[in-house]
Amino acid sequence: MKITYYTDYNEMSEKAKSLIVNTLQEKEDSLLCLATGNSPLKTYQLLAESYQKQKSLFDQVRILKLDEWGGVAMNDAQTCESYLYKNIIKPLGISNNRYFAFTSDPINPQKECEKIQNIIEAQGPIDVCVLGLGINGHIGFNEPNEFLTPYCHVATLSQASMQHSMAQAMQEQPTYGMTLGIANILSSKKIILLVTGNNKKPAFEKLLEKRISTWLPASLLWLHPNVACLVDKTVIN
Repeated sequence: MKITYYTDYNEMSEKAKSLIVNTLQEKEDSLLCLATGNSPLKTYQLLAESYQKQKSLFDQVRILKLDEWGGVAMNDAQTCESYLYKNIIKPLGISNNRYFAFTSDPINPQKECEKIQNIIEAQGPIDVCVLGLGINGHIGFNEPNEFLTPYCHVATLSQASMQHSMAQAMQEQPTYGMTLGIANILSSKKIILLVTGNNKKPAFEKLLEKRISTWLPASLLWLHPNVACLVDKTVIN
């Protein structure tokens, strides 16, 4: 893992955007696995600006949703679906055949996870996986536990996840999560881990200890050969 510190959130986001654009310049049909939340938001806004300047660069890019809140309507403004549609799918002109995502209210959540797992195996490998660091060290909905699940799975949401601003603002509280597993994430060619916000300081300090533990899921990223960890200095101030 290569950790780089940036003066502020905007500078960090600009670097993340550049890494993604560089990947697309090398491989236009890259598969991007994208997280939601505050950490990558500016990165996505900057990608939308790049799209306006060079639309052809995004003609073949494919998008995979990292995770989703379960048991809520897809049109809830706080779902990962709504977030990605607003900030990536619509701004980058991504067609339906280039977007792969969990449904937030499936009849059978387990089968929904199996569907996404099959899509990954058919469309993969993931070229770039964009992650945020959870306040409890989670990545996606891979929550701290005595064991972690390797592939796409239904996740029990931690109390920390339930306190996330997205969940708190929902009309109905999510009852579970669906997420790529640790093996899915570690199979990505490149991982970009974004760390911003002073509330991430405790988890980030634990990450710096380089002690790999399922109780800090992000620590497993130390096992990957190509992780760019971009840190907004306000995290450590």
